[in-house]
Amino acid sequence: MTLPAESIIVRSRKAASPMANRETPFIFNEWYVAAFASDIGRDLMPRTLLGKRVVLFRTLDGTAVAMDDRCVHRSFPLSRSTLEGDTIVCNYHGFRYDARGDLIQVPSQKACPQGIGIRTYPLLEKGPLLWIWMGDAERADESLLPDQPWTRADDWRCTRDYFLHPGNYVSMHENLLDLTHLSFLHANTIGTPDFAPAPYKLGLKEGHYSLVRSVIPTRLPEVWSRSTGIHGDTAARIITSEFLSPALHRVGGRYYDTALPEHSRPTFHIFTAHILTPETRNSMHYHIIHGRDFALDDEALGQAMHTGLIAAFQEDVEGLGALERVLDSADEQHYEISVASDAPAAAMRVHLKRRAELEQQRLGA
Repeated sequence: MTLPAESIIVRSRKAASPMANRETPFIFNEWYVAAFASDIGRDLMPRTLLGKRVVLFRTLDGTAVAMDDRCVHRSFPLSRSTLEGDTIVCNYHGFRYDARGDLIQVPSQKACPQGIGIRTYPLLEKGPLLWIWMGDAERADESLLPDQPWTRADDWRCTRDYFLHPGNYVSMHENLLDLTHLSFLHANTIGTPDFAPAPYKLGLKEGHYSLVRSVIPTRLPEVWSRSTGIHGDTAARIITSEFLSPALHRVGGRYYDTALPEHSRPTFHIFTAHILTPETRNSMHYHIIHGRDFALDDEALGQAMHTGLIAAFQEDVEGLGALERVLDSADEQHYEISVASDAPAAAMRVHLKRRAELEQQRLGA
């Protein structure tokens, strides 16, 4: 999908559209992050993922478990129940479930009904992340996991954070695919005035959409100038924003000083994994992993970078939350336009809509 440089397309939010929006059904046959792996322990942790209530915990041997957060008897939340060994005991009428979700005891009778239980979900633990497959269990192929080895590599240092984001995950992917907004929404944190008009290249491969923006030369915002040591107006800032899956967006930065000879100047690489798991149609679990390949032993620098970035991501959370409130009041007259730099985001939204529709067709919806 391409757009001429000066194209403007007008679309109504209410009219039928080939692009996904917050009304589009979730894509269940995909790996999403349920939580940071370290957040799951022996406490019963409730979480809503793709509109479904689940409870997460670890067995005595450390294996992570995810199952529907309800008792089969009267739908009492199992997350408000008791974990005894590897057995959940419902705190309403005492029904007991093993780690496979099977009902193993009904206190009010000697015989336990057979073949009754709670649905459990496939999980994969990779480094700091616990991934979950909410769709058909037989389709849970590990090769489809959008793994990011740098998040656990010895030659990278990473920090992480989490927001319960009051926005839609489609809008967040769109936000990340066109970083023009850095010059405006993030004017006080990671944006510079020359970022929005800088030249860019588009990538529109099916299922992988990207935008590369090169700002050369430029003056880096403080969070990057302080961490790289590149001060003045001779910096190069090359940002690659990539949609990798419905659950994952990666932004990569490459920085160097154009005033130094090419053969001897250091190049600094920074990655941020924006990990988006829908909670509801207008909220999401927003996990962030931020990594660098330099100053590996400088914890103070890493913390300063993290603090600066989180201030910027808080601006996204607040900004997209405000956007959702506008959409809450949208009527038949509401419309939006798209311009040339929106091409990757538009293609991504078409991709998500198509995948959601195909999944609904398989379900017979």
